[in-house]
Amino acid sequence: MAPREEVTTPAGADTQSDAPDNRARLFGMSLIIFSSVMISFGGLISRNIEDADAWQLNIYRGASTLLVTGLVLIFRYRTRVIPKIRQIGRAGFVGACFLTVAGVAFMQSITSTTIANSLFTLSAIPFITAALAWIFLREPLKRITVITMVVAAAGIGVMQMEGLGGGSLYGNAMALLTAIGFSTYAVIIRRNRNVDMLPALVTSSLMLCTIALAMRIGDWSISWWDILMCFIWGGVLSGAGSVMFVAASRLLVAAELTFFMLLEFALGPIWVWLFVNEVPSQWGLIGGALIMGAVLVRTLVQVRDAQKVAKRGRLAGPI
Repeated sequence: MAPREEVTTPAGADTQSDAPDNRARLFGMSLIIFSSVMISFGGLISRNIEDADAWQLNIYRGASTLLVTGLVLIFRYRTRVIPKIRQIGRAGFVGACFLTVAGVAFMQSITSTTIANSLFTLSAIPFITAALAWIFLREPLKRITVITMVVAAAGIGVMQMEGLGGGSLYGNAMALLTAIGFSTYAVIIRRNRNVDMLPALVTSSLMLCTIALAMRIGDWSISWWDILMCFIWGGVLSGAGSVMFVAASRLLVAAELTFFMLLEFALGPIWVWLFVNEVPSQWGLIGGALIMGAVLVRTLVQVRDAQKVAKRGRLAGPI
């Protein structure tokens, strides 16, 4: 029987790290990155909407997300769907309410102020989430996470510095409400990570669709093209991306969950540039490079940590 190697934990490292945890965290980061890349195409979709307004978009986006997430829930649990919905309890319902508020406020923001103002305000999501998680969950942050969050936030600021002067007070306030709502939702599902919170996403989609329908009674008709765009936006992009977000919430701390979402703000203008020929400014390219660089560094550090722990496990040998 080979002796087991004594392993000390470096200062500042995650004290809960072990080989499975590091691999799981890396998988969680991969889910969030892929999710953010998918959702980043939302700006491109919005550029192809013909005439639907904010509430009409919420009707069909909410219905599409409800359809996709509902099918995923049925596929996973079949006859146990209703018990699984009840299992989210009060916490899941409250989380769904905050996510619904974020969904309504986001659409109000992007139709009432400049995209620059909305995205700059939304870049506060990781910081709001980190603060809430520290207060309510006592989740500490690694030094590398804090550094990359600051670099990424600086990138968002650089991207939007040319357009921060315009926009309306109402639109800016709605963007801030979006950030607070989504951050609270992220903390709630992280706190209840031992419970599958996918039904909370289904509940939120139903709420969003219902509220939007009530706000547009008798005025639900939009073009088939806009319906198709809403299905791609809400069902394929947001629906699948949100399912990945819920799955990753079991593997990452709350601030990390929202940190990788910043990729959406960096990649969104690039897709519009490539497919609609809306050329980003030089500042936009610099800011986007900062964000993607920060995300890349954080991911590579996690890969390195996972490899180190796995190597230590091999050196220790069998018990």
